[in-house]
Amino acid sequence: MATKVGFVSLGCAKNQVNAEQMIYLLSQSGHMILPDPDGADVAVVNTCGFIDSAKSEAIDHILALAELKAEGRLGKIIVTGCLSQRYGEQILDEMPEVDGVLGCGSYFSIIPAVERVMAGERVLLMEDIEEPIPEVKRVLTTPEWFAYLKVAEGCDNRCSYCVIPSLRGHYRSRTMEDLLEEARDLAAAGVKELIVVAQDSSRYGIDLYGERRLPELLRELCKIDGFRWVRVHYLYPDEITDELIDVIATEEKIVKYLDIPIQHVNDEILKRMNRRGDKAFLSELLNKLRAKIPGLVLRTSLIAGLPGEGEEEFEELCAFLREHKLERVGCFAFSPEEGTPAAMMEYPDTAIAVQRAEFVSELQSRIMDAFNDSRVDTWETVLCEGYDPERELYYGRSYSESPDIDGCIWFASEQTVAPGSFVDVYVTDAVDGELMGETEE
Repeated sequence: MATKVGFVSLGCAKNQVNAEQMIYLLSQSGHMILPDPDGADVAVVNTCGFIDSAKSEAIDHILALAELKAEGRLGKIIVTGCLSQRYGEQILDEMPEVDGVLGCGSYFSIIPAVERVMAGERVLLMEDIEEPIPEVKRVLTTPEWFAYLKVAEGCDNRCSYCVIPSLRGHYRSRTMEDLLEEARDLAAAGVKELIVVAQDSSRYGIDLYGERRLPELLRELCKIDGFRWVRVHYLYPDEITDELIDVIATEEKIVKYLDIPIQHVNDEILKRMNRRGDKAFLSELLNKLRAKIPGLVLRTSLIAGLPGEGEEEFEELCAFLREHKLERVGCFAFSPEEGTPAAMMEYPDTAIAVQRAEFVSELQSRIMDAFNDSRVDTWETVLCEGYDPERELYYGRSYSESPDIDGCIWFASEQTVAPGSFVDVYVTDAVDGELMGETEE
């Protein structure tokens, strides 16, 4: 009888791709994948362990699964991903409800892991995180009209606050041929928006080919029939070349939306973070991008309360946001992660870091409101993602909204609009950070 396996995947899109690969491997081996862990023989929770909030979320999910197990509604629990890589033995020691733990080098050992826990073993697999990336197919868990293309694993940036290199290994690019083959398969399956992801997509190819090959990869992806939008996430500022800017500006399929994590702007804090470049460089880069890519929407991530950040340094960050008016900003309170150099430095009180992150969010909400107001009385091309019968409105995204992080556009239509189709929407209002509109009658 086939083992029934339920999945919970937490964290980033890169993690989601790993979950999709595990689902494929299990389904190909004859196991049954359930849409929910309730009633499963085995639940696999694929965790994030990047910062304290992500760790807490992962632990809460594990405990919820443990309750299902205690009630007899779930058989076994396997924990995978970054939390497992950081705390594998500790999870087994302190959480007796957990039957198996797989580190980030053991995703592709999911079949023997399931079989072993079903045989009554407690399993700990912590295989090499520096191995080349196996080419494994996926079962998409995103809506059929968009998918992520993970172009590399690991990271070589060694930011002083970040544990990712110790969890995921050094930077390893996939070959251009393998990526294009997967992309063609995704297009053939009906994917219309392809989202290129890696911990640092801008570095793609440098380890394999001795040079940055993201511009070439993007040009080749844009040649594939079926894709209407190609979106690029996580470009590190110092890796953005003029060639890459030109490709993004000139290729029609590449949406003019870039996610560029800058983290801070104060020169001394950037040095402490082991980030390359300074505030002058960042300002020059953003101005260049705005000038060369009309209509560009910029997203970034910031950290408040970093070591060395006093009131003056924090105000410098806020002034930078007021000047450059980045459309999308996520700000996190500094989380001193054990094993990182930044955790050994003197840093502001946690309550101050949280307060500053909240202040940035309030500041950013005003910038975002002004951006949304500027879109009223304009037409937007929207990828419809569904219909809400309670509101009697359709909803979807323009190029300015990336999935799961940027909200949506609500619109009325006299004609039926199928999810996954593109439609022109006239924006009539901006309400609570989201746009309202209607299609042409």
